[in-house]
Amino acid sequence: MASSTSRPASRYGKTPDPGTRRLALLPGVIVTIALLVGAVALDVAAFEVIRYIVAIFAAIVAVFAFQAKQWWWLPLLAAIAVLWNPIWVIGIPDPWWQGAQYVAALVFLVVGWLIRVPIPEDQRR
Repeated sequence: MASSTSRPASRYGKTPDPGTRRLALLPGVIVTIALLVGAVALDVAAFEVIRYIVAIFAAIVAVFAFQAKQWWWLPLLAAIAVLWNPIWVIGIPDPWWQGAQYVAALVFLVVGWLIRVPIPEDQRR
């Protein structure tokens, strides 16, 4: 039974619902997996699929960063979306491109972990 003076308990027990969620974490992990696969498949024709995945997920995570009012992540995510854009390919030498895959994977993991999107009061559990 919850006390009337405290915030409502979360669905997991005694701790109150913080009102935020890490909505960018799952897209960040998915795109990190794609980037790690892409790091070893640079010369394969299927790398274009990796480019699509990374560019689209960079836009999705950018929306979550905007919703969380963490605008400082937007330039990094925009740069990733432009560099991995499959329509206008930017030519980068393979050693640098492979390193960029790992850096972008790290960026997505950090951004996914740190972005906490506020949930409206009526949608909280």
